[in-house]
Amino acid sequence: MSKRFPPLSHKCPRILHGGDYNPDQWRHTPEIWDEDMRLMKLAGCNAMSVGIFAWSALEPSEGRFEFDWLDQIMDKLADNGIYVVLGTPSGSKPAWMSHAYPEVCRVNPDGTRQPHRVRHNHCRTSPVYREKCQMINRKLAERYGDHPALLLWHVSNEYNGGDCHCEHCYQAFREWLKKRYNYDLEKLNYAYWSSFWSHTFPDWDYIEPIDSTMHGLMLDWARFKTEQTIDFFNAEIAPLKEVAPDIPVTTNFMTACSTLDYWAFAKAVDIVSWDSYPAWHETDDDSAEAARTALVHDMNRSMKGGKPFMLMESVPSIPTRDCIKKRKKPGMHYLSSLQAIAHGSDTVQYFQWRKSRGCKEKFHGAVVDHAGTEHTRVFREVSELGQALAELDEVAGTTVSPEVALIQDYQNDWGLDFGARVFLGENVKYREECLAHYRPFWEAGVPVDIIDQTCALDQYQLVIAPMSYMLRPGFAERIRNYVYQGGTVVLTYWSGVVDETDLCLLGGTPGGGLREVFGVWEEESQNYFPEESVLIGAKDNNSLGMEGTYNAVDICSVIHAEGAEVLAEYEEDYFAGSPALTKNDYGSGKAYYMACRNQADFLREFYNRLMVDRSIQSVLKAELPEGVTAQKRTDGDTAYIFVMNFNETEKNIELDAAYTDILTGKTTASTATLGGYGVMVLKDRAQS
Repeated sequence: MSKRFPPLSHKCPRILHGGDYNPDQWRHTPEIWDEDMRLMKLAGCNAMSVGIFAWSALEPSEGRFEFDWLDQIMDKLADNGIYVVLGTPSGSKPAWMSHAYPEVCRVNPDGTRQPHRVRHNHCRTSPVYREKCQMINRKLAERYGDHPALLLWHVSNEYNGGDCHCEHCYQAFREWLKKRYNYDLEKLNYAYWSSFWSHTFPDWDYIEPIDSTMHGLMLDWARFKTEQTIDFFNAEIAPLKEVAPDIPVTTNFMTACSTLDYWAFAKAVDIVSWDSYPAWHETDDDSAEAARTALVHDMNRSMKGGKPFMLMESVPSIPTRDCIKKRKKPGMHYLSSLQAIAHGSDTVQYFQWRKSRGCKEKFHGAVVDHAGTEHTRVFREVSELGQALAELDEVAGTTVSPEVALIQDYQNDWGLDFGARVFLGENVKYREECLAHYRPFWEAGVPVDIIDQTCALDQYQLVIAPMSYMLRPGFAERIRNYVYQGGTVVLTYWSGVVDETDLCLLGGTPGGGLREVFGVWEEESQNYFPEESVLIGAKDNNSLGMEGTYNAVDICSVIHAEGAEVLAEYEEDYFAGSPALTKNDYGSGKAYYMACRNQADFLREFYNRLMVDRSIQSVLKAELPEGVTAQKRTDGDTAYIFVMNFNETEKNIELDAAYTDILTGKTTASTATLGGYGVMVLKDRAQS
């Protein structure tokens, strides 16, 4: 049965192509506006994000609003068949506001108030700032809510941690804590283990989130900042939803960063969008960066149950990051943009459309360079992509349906950073470890959902949970039930160590009842320096068929099998002969425990065998060359298989059948040659 998600907007049921457009910077040269319209159509752009940092242009002084320039832009875009993702301007407040109302500026941990500068330095608790945001947003909604060009609202820009230590924020934090701990200060002190170093709080008013030695306190501060950001977002969108309830809202997440719990934030938006800036060509292996980027694409798709997301920002050439960066080589822009589509995006958008003449991002890549013409390599490549995206409109609304899930959890990330780093130091590497466990599936062309500890597990054949240091409420029970009912789970060292306030679980690691599920007890762990490694070897005749020896690095835990089968053992150091990899049968399922950090050769061998065991196949049912991957989007009836070559040289791919490549209209042979940074989109009948 065919199943498609509805389009991002019914006004334009296509893949969107465009970018951040800042016409307010060019108000004194209206001829550039007209040239922009010509160039947008030439580049195949159909949607532009407008007004994101335009507060000083919209309200140059308090209470004096100027919308004429935006009226003209909205009408010009509509007249040229281009739609608008209309921004609200709260990401950067105007100078008059900072000077008239100093409370809207953030306060540093030392109590000093920040001056008016840069951007994103507003207090999200400030009643004044909330009032001003709602006022400008209401005026935008009333003026443009029915405009034919308006597709959706782009609310603010790149919400981040928002670390403000003003009294408004502290009072809100204390009220949040009172509700969280049922107004029981003794309960809070116990959760923080505040008797250590005699840091017990005798009164709620004593609580200030500035003591990094109190891990539970800092975790709650991080949670509060997420909830306060969501509350601020909801306050921002209230007038938009009231005036124009049918217009969807989004904001561009920074899901590759860990400043907020974006899984919690995703519940508040209608559409998930994110900003992607991979570091292409900065090593000899672009496929490593491709896998890293793919993981975050998959996370954004997973946040709404497979609903297509928006690639809200990318760069057609090179970003500016105060460090050496490489330009995209010919073909990489086309490939990296279609990679986003392959993993579930229904848009390709850029920061920025036209380069600014001055300030911080005047050299940041753009579709239109300072030369102002279409006669550049970047513009030609953007135009080529625009033509390809038009051929892929039928893909819009389809989704990805993985059998594998990898758990990468923001709050667990915080827990490891606050709580485990004091012991593991630079060897924490949580996100790197998640990527290492993801990459074998990416290489094999097997789709993966990236989920957090709050998600349901029942729809997956295999669940992987690297370094699940913190057990959030209900997570251990979901793992237990999932395995008992027939699922397969992989857990690693340093899992089930603490609860949600970073209190160590008693009774042995992994805690929370997982010791029984995995049939192991982790006694201790050893850290290693970068130049060190420990040899491990597969046991003869193990049930998974693992063979050979491998080098473990960074962290090796000493575990004891308590009913689990030992699949591999350490062959060196004082714990030689103890288990390095185990499997435990629990209920109808299987629970694997990996006691050490393993390198790519081990993980590839292990997961390839596990995929065979669970009958998990590549979307292409073919062995892919190194650096080539495949992903599939489907509506249940039709499959669209994206085959992507992240090598600079061409590769041959053995296909299991003849397909039609949508991008060229040609039928493939049994062996297809994919050029350097090449892409094919193969259309096929969906397989059950």
